[in-house]
Amino acid sequence: MAARGLRLRLGISSYRFWACNHSNWNSKRDFSVTPVPIPIPTQLEKVGFIGLGNMGSHMASNLISAGYKVTLHDINQNALKDFSEKGVPVAETPYQLSQSSDVIITMLPSSSHVMEVFTGANGLLTGTSEVRPWLFIDSSTIDPQTSRRISRDISSCHLKENEGFTKKPLMLDAPVSGGVPAAQAGTLTFMVDGLEEAYIAAKPLLLAMGKRTIYCGGPGNGSVAKICNNLAMAISMIGVSEALSLGQNLGVKASVLTNVFNSSSARCWSSDSYNPVPGVMQGVPSSRNYEGGFTSKLMAKDLGLATASVAEVGLNCPLTADAHNIYTRLCEDGHESKDFSCVFRYCYDGKDDK
Repeated sequence: MAARGLRLRLGISSYRFWACNHSNWNSKRDFSVTPVPIPIPTQLEKVGFIGLGNMGSHMASNLISAGYKVTLHDINQNALKDFSEKGVPVAETPYQLSQSSDVIITMLPSSSHVMEVFTGANGLLTGTSEVRPWLFIDSSTIDPQTSRRISRDISSCHLKENEGFTKKPLMLDAPVSGGVPAAQAGTLTFMVDGLEEAYIAAKPLLLAMGKRTIYCGGPGNGSVAKICNNLAMAISMIGVSEALSLGQNLGVKASVLTNVFNSSSARCWSSDSYNPVPGVMQGVPSSRNYEGGFTSKLMAKDLGLATASVAEVGLNCPLTADAHNIYTRLCEDGHESKDFSCVFRYCYDGKDDK
């Protein structure tokens, strides 16, 4: 009954009304623009957002543009300044942020950063068994074990204020796919785990930052889905880069091969939406010297999570190890800040398409 009560009391009809009008919302970082007045469920209105990196800054901007009352925290004071100068409130610590928030969203680089924000000094859960936010959403890409540990820690807490629809705080693990362009455009895909009723209730919030949500099951499953997705993405990018480089060396232009791939069975996201060859496609990192995308450092980190998961279950996954080694070497060679599609240039010595 408690779970059903949660679903009913959180205004799902408001969510449906919101979703029908979502395309009208302004997702640019101009907070002076008044968004279309669409009802936001009261229990989701006050959002604390932690992590203003390449992804989080755009996600937070879209929430603000959507009409949510957002307060921000980041250890990078310059990132906070960009928002505070536009009148967005900021907090000095995660704990301070939590005291004015109904919902907390975290978007952080690694498992250790997430643990620090939740359990470190002045963290969200530090030194207390009572919390104000009723819902915690972590969109970081971390290992499933850390996700499940934090979920257990949150479930052992109590709410400072009786919300009526839930007696204990809840957690959703909601990593994303789509990269920086999708974060900026508000078209991310969220892979969500946790209590299904909480997932349904949180949809208006997630769809203010993305275009699709997929429910993956119990705690940690969202992280599993994200690790597997990024593993496939890395292997795909390596395969496309290897094939395009081979074609160049055999005398066929990358643009011609890309046209073949995209009209044939080799078609994939790495060829038709995120092509790694400079000169083939505009608006992707390869067209701007591999700047401004999903860094090789983060890909190496995610492949490290995949490698650890492979070892944990004892599965034979040779391509996982190979991909991890390739991106580890890219980082060691000084390309950690370049977009992961730079594997075409720095691993295969690929050339611009001319």
